[in-house]
Amino acid sequence: MSSRPDADNKLAITFFYYRDLSVAIQFYEDVLGLPLAIDQGWCKIYEICPGAHIGLVDEAKGMNKWAAVKPVQLCIRVPDVDGWYDYAITKRLDNLSKLFVNDEIGIRAFVFNDPEGYQIEIQSATRQGA
Repeated sequence: MSSRPDADNKLAITFFYYRDLSVAIQFYEDVLGLPLAIDQGWCKIYEICPGAHIGLVDEAKGMNKWAAVKPVQLCIRVPDVDGWYDYAITKRLDNLSKLFVNDEIGIRAFVFNDPEGYQIEIQSATRQGA
């Protein structure tokens, strides 16, 4: 029986699948301001923060296909959720929620949808260790 390699992981990528990759690219670059880390042509990988990435995939070429129901959420923790919320209002983001506080898990947050319906949550911690 072989053992699991114990070398450190290098980065994490979560892949989202799009019918119109160009619209997704514009949103993640221009609205969220994420830098392109890896360009694989029909897959664009953006850095969210050190070690965490999102991959935008053309569903016509990716391992999975676009689906209307999106049972996933991309959550980005930021130091200034209020500043991000003010910015989100000016961008008139799709399905933008009100700012909310969840005391149970210690966050202040809001959500919105990207151009093809993936939900994004922007949050800040309201207490140490949350």
